[in-house]
Amino acid sequence: MICGSVPVLALRPQVLSTLECSKGMRKVDYRDSICRGLLLEVRSTGGRTWYLRYVSARGQRRQLRLGDLRDLSLGQARRMADQHRTEVALGNDPSQERQDLRSVPTFAQFADEQLLPFLKVSKRSWKWDASLLRCHLIPAFGEKAMDQISRTDVMAFQVTKLESGLAAGTVYRVMVLLRHCYKLALEWEVPGVKDNPCLKVPLPKVEQSRERFLSADEAQRLLTAVRQSKNHELESIVCFLLLTGARKREVLDARWENVDWQQRQWLIPFSKNGHRRYVPLSDSALVLLRRRQLEVGELGWMFANPETGAPYSNIHYSWDWARQRAGLEGLRIHDLRHSFASFAINAGRSLYEVQQLLGHRSSAMTQRYAHLAQDTLLAASNAAAVALEGVVPQ
Repeated sequence: MICGSVPVLALRPQVLSTLECSKGMRKVDYRDSICRGLLLEVRSTGGRTWYLRYVSARGQRRQLRLGDLRDLSLGQARRMADQHRTEVALGNDPSQERQDLRSVPTFAQFADEQLLPFLKVSKRSWKWDASLLRCHLIPAFGEKAMDQISRTDVMAFQVTKLESGLAAGTVYRVMVLLRHCYKLALEWEVPGVKDNPCLKVPLPKVEQSRERFLSADEAQRLLTAVRQSKNHELESIVCFLLLTGARKREVLDARWENVDWQQRQWLIPFSKNGHRRYVPLSDSALVLLRRRQLEVGELGWMFANPETGAPYSNIHYSWDWARQRAGLEGLRIHDLRHSFASFAINAGRSLYEVQQLLGHRSSAMTQRYAHLAQDTLLAASNAAAVALEGVVPQ
């Protein structure tokens, strides 16, 4: 029997291999009269594939591939067709579900096509994130679809990294990045992503490094050492770091055009937290900049590498030589920022003032210096007690 252009017959296992594609045609569909919607596509190349035709709840005509005749017998194809028709009757659309599954990107595709382009325009430190993705996350999850990465997978990944000897601090940053990946995927409604598998995975504990503060004597030893460095720019860079409390990259990328001599302030267009901020320039900082102005002019970068005319990408080797010569082997460049804060607090300035000077967005970051403020208050209290000797009974 012919229904439209589609032959309809009661398919039997013994006749399936005898069905042929008509001469001059690319394919012919043979519809099963016993199982509604089931058909066998016979192609001129000899291939035979089972399909189910149905109408979705939205009235759309669909054709769902069930499998190859070599993999599915007639009985199996009929059972699959019956199961899928039941799904359609319940309002589901198996064909659409398959399309949705195919649209779910792998983690590597998501990272390359969506995440990295976003990070490049939203984070100054995107190269660090790109490195963490390349070295850790993509090797582990790259080939998995975004909806296939489970909490168990994430937990196992974290344990494996810690057991491999990777520093807890690095594992922490990798896990924070992975959590952020899924947060963005949910916001962007990436197909297949329904939840964040990282949320119930506790982050590794990272021992907080002890803050290092220079004493006045240590600061003098350091400055003596940097003056002896072969890098003649190092002294100005270190002094400016100590006088402003700015971050290393902020100073290395500083430009003359951002110095307001009249208002005595220096503009940092892009700080770590993504906002511009103004740094007040003390008398000493202004003297240093005036001297630099006479030495290098007032165009371009304030502390440019004289060999390239561009900002230093790194000053580690000259810094390492200077700190060792000063007997301060464990001192980090970032500790100069902490030292600036400690000098300010020890001079009686409040935590709020230090927060503004450092550009912290919240007071929580400045609380690390609270013990210094307490020491200053205690010294003031002792000074008051000394003044009252002989007045107040001892």
